[in-house]
Amino acid sequence: MDSTISHTLDQFFLKYPKRSYPKDQIIIFAGENPDKVYYVVEGKVAQYDISYRGDEVITNIFKPPAFFPMSNAINGTDNHLFFKTETETVVHLAPPADVIAFLTSNPDVMLDLLGRVYRGMDGILGRVVHLMSGTARSRLIYELIIECRRFGHKEQSKGFILDTHEKDLAARSGLSRETVSREMKRLKEQSIIAITSDGIHVLDLARLEGLLGSEV
Repeated sequence: MDSTISHTLDQFFLKYPKRSYPKDQIIIFAGENPDKVYYVVEGKVAQYDISYRGDEVITNIFKPPAFFPMSNAINGTDNHLFFKTETETVVHLAPPADVIAFLTSNPDVMLDLLGRVYRGMDGILGRVVHLMSGTARSRLIYELIIECRRFGHKEQSKGFILDTHEKDLAARSGLSRETVSREMKRLKEQSIIAITSDGIHVLDLARLEGLLGSEV
């Protein structure tokens, strides 16, 4: 995000009340229509649904400086998803009417929000393609690539460190924990990833991208 836009967002949202949440706390329940917009200044928040098997299926992750739930704020649509902290999280809470007025008077911020919505849609469409036509391996690889691009800590080599776990990858890909563990083992045997106390290391992102859709 452009630093000017980030500064504009901070100036607006930081004047509203702050609230802190511990890790793994649901802050919005499915069926609940919040009367505030949440602006994330620290941490990460997962947006998810519950599958018929009772598994969490993550549809989006919000990190600073993100704000949600905007469909409810802009369109007045009912919220059918859960929002839960993935880490200790700090937010500021603003009235939806104030946020809409702010966006209306700041078209550059509105355009940035629209751009992020489209990037998010590209990610969702990619998931749909791999869900409908891909294998478990390609679905997992796709999630690892997205994780590198959005949240990965770049190393000096060609790789990234991911502060995530197999259960998170399962929730984002719609795969079972057992399937993710099996496919992760295959990737480790091919020296594409490594697991250390720091997290998951993607050793070469370009090589991982080259495997997308491949069964090798």
